[in-house]
Amino acid sequence: MSPSLDTVFSALSDPTRRAILSMLLEDDMAVTDVAAGFDISLAAVSKHLLTLARAGLITQERRGRVVWCKLEPDALRDASVWMQGFGQFEGFDVDALEGLLDDMDPKRAPLD
Repeated sequence: MSPSLDTVFSALSDPTRRAILSMLLEDDMAVTDVAAGFDISLAAVSKHLLTLARAGLITQERRGRVVWCKLEPDALRDASVWMQGFGQFEGFDVDALEGLLDDMDPKRAPLD
């Protein structure tokens, strides 16, 4: 059974976990190598990895004394399909909105 969309989106909600997934796009990594990329404890990184594994976004495999992490890109398929349902909407054009707001009120503060 695949993890629910809630579990996947919850796992993706944390910037550290998203950064870990980006790192794993390059190649499989040992847990200690993943942890070296962050200014947090190995235990904290391990908790993030556990969350990602429970969401099915990564798998972990012990090779000898080293635990390796591997990205599971197919785990994002259901989330991607769900998000594509919103593809009917045009992309948001901030410049066009800012121009429209300027026309309406030239004294307004710019958008950040």
